[in-house]
Amino acid sequence: MNTFTLSRWRNLGIIAHVDAGKTTLTERLLWASGAIHRIGEVHDGAATTDFDEIEQRRGITIGAAAVRIDWMRDDVDHRLTLIDTPGHIDFAIEVERSLRVLDGAVAVFSAVDGVQPQSETVWRQAQRHRVPLLAYVNKMDRPGASFARVLAQMREKLDATPLPIGLPLGEEAAFEGWVDLVDPAVVTWDAHGNAMRRAWSDESALHYVAARQRLVEAVAEHDDALAQLWLDEQPIDAATLRAALRRVVIAGLGVPVLAGSAIRNKGVDTLLDAIVDYLPSPLDRPAVPAQQGEDTVLLSPDPQGPLAALVFKVAHQDHGPVTYMRVYSGTLRTGDAVWCSLSARMRRIGRLAVVQANRTHDIDMACAGEIVAVLGWKDAASGDTLSDAHMRFALDTIRAQPAVLAWRLSAANAGDLIRLGQGLAALAQEDPSFRVGTDPDTGETLVWGMGELHLDVKVERLRKDWRVDVRTGSPRVACQETPARAVQGIEGKVSKQTGGPGQFARVAIDLSPRDDGDVVFVDRTRGGAVPKSFASATERGVREALSSGPHGYPVVGVEVVLVDGETHVNDSSELAFQRAGMDAARAALALAGTVVLEPVMTLTVDTPAAHVGDVVGDVQRRLGRVVAIEDKGARADIVAHAPLSRLDGYTTALRSLTQGRASASMVFHRYEAARAA
Repeated sequence: MNTFTLSRWRNLGIIAHVDAGKTTLTERLLWASGAIHRIGEVHDGAATTDFDEIEQRRGITIGAAAVRIDWMRDDVDHRLTLIDTPGHIDFAIEVERSLRVLDGAVAVFSAVDGVQPQSETVWRQAQRHRVPLLAYVNKMDRPGASFARVLAQMREKLDATPLPIGLPLGEEAAFEGWVDLVDPAVVTWDAHGNAMRRAWSDESALHYVAARQRLVEAVAEHDDALAQLWLDEQPIDAATLRAALRRVVIAGLGVPVLAGSAIRNKGVDTLLDAIVDYLPSPLDRPAVPAQQGEDTVLLSPDPQGPLAALVFKVAHQDHGPVTYMRVYSGTLRTGDAVWCSLSARMRRIGRLAVVQANRTHDIDMACAGEIVAVLGWKDAASGDTLSDAHMRFALDTIRAQPAVLAWRLSAANAGDLIRLGQGLAALAQEDPSFRVGTDPDTGETLVWGMGELHLDVKVERLRKDWRVDVRTGSPRVACQETPARAVQGIEGKVSKQTGGPGQFARVAIDLSPRDDGDVVFVDRTRGGAVPKSFASATERGVREALSSGPHGYPVVGVEVVLVDGETHVNDSSELAFQRAGMDAARAALALAGTVVLEPVMTLTVDTPAAHVGDVVGDVQRRLGRVVAIEDKGARADIVAHAPLSRLDGYTTALRSLTQGRASASMVFHRYEAARAA
């Protein structure tokens, strides 16, 4: 591959809110380009990119799927790699790691629902990665469709600069075509999606010319070359306007907007043309920074340069593990030995392939700018960098959002424990936003995810792919106890002196609460009343008793003082004093009483300003205390302290309360006395 052909590559994602029509649009793009010869519908479970059985049954996209298509534009063939991403917020990691390696994206909006909550989320993700965008207003044939309303919401909610490069010809049931303002024409489509172009009619030309002039003025605000032509009142033809639009898009200063109805095959070809015309090739993107030892170097997409490829996704499919990667520099060949930055070892490329959803096609090599996959790597890691052994690089890794919800998992049958462990390890390898661990206080197996749907899908995969009967539940909150008051002179005594070797020990202790949460044992006996070895045994017995208080929780924030004791010359032993210490501590706790302490979290909620009252009210209903509200204009940060026991399912409830526009994070604050509702 040379730079001439690389300029004809487009790596792009399809991003949107759930049910905006991303997968349907992707299916039509495949069909319009000739990549498939039969259209599969999402509602039938037959879409090319929704090939997983769980996706087909639920009717949603769960994992990002890559496809490759060819599109002819002005008699020049262009190659497009598309990644269809999920729309549900629980699978945001799929969007995040896709945008990390893509050069552009198409944001899909419903003409009926407009800019929806997850639309805002994926838009912000794309902006964070500085990915140039196109916008496609879908479902123009539906009742309630409004192109103008979507443009207004893009300005208001996304702070975007939409540049409508055409006008819909009719709306709702009357939608029949597209007025092209760049290359003046009216485009209509037949029932099969075939486009027909005609010139503007005399009666409508005046209105269309004014709309085109507004587009030219809007683009000229962000492009000096076009602005100079406009100020000089020079004629601006389609090629000139198209080139200016491309510069504006690549600079991230504006977003061309198109419209259509994907399910009716309307507007699909114009979108393909716009992808080629306006979205960047790998050559148009900035050089990628990489660490080489202590130095930072910039890598350009040169097939002859040093090798640098980023692993951005690992998946386990029916034919084995698939490791997706983007080659940023150099050329990767089958049989090459490459250095893996995360595992710090060499690996060999056995099979290299182009991925077409769930199908693969073996290739011999992949050059800078390509997105390909290595087949058969069983322990690959997302975020790994592949490079040459003599020139090792480390690219910025994939950053997963922190998990917000935990479930307790267990296998119904003891014989499934090994398969459960293997399945959890495989799922954690695939998904950086899914974590597995053990609660140190309760010993339960815990899994953390982005929401109930996210964890529910993981459990379903354990049952389907690993044949494990999984039981789930919310994790037990690890509470503690502390003494309610101080008590003194509490005795513990062991006396067995009938027949054979006897057991004798007597201790007296004082017990008092501490504010620092520590557990402290002090020996203040005098005159050798309790020898040191017996005092140590007494401490072991006391600490054993404190491991589980009257309510069944560990006792903390307590000081135990050994003040007196008694021994027998023959019958005393460490075991007897350990038992006496245990009995004395339990008696002291029973007399003093204990206060149950529960973990309190610092909860930070990022919410639109319009929902501050709702969020604060919900936090207070959960016995939380709001400690700060930071005004950030259209949004606000609410900081509160709330008991963990009241936050089960909080993130899901918050999404419902704010239409998915708010996000929350929580960290441990301290233990406090449990409060009644």
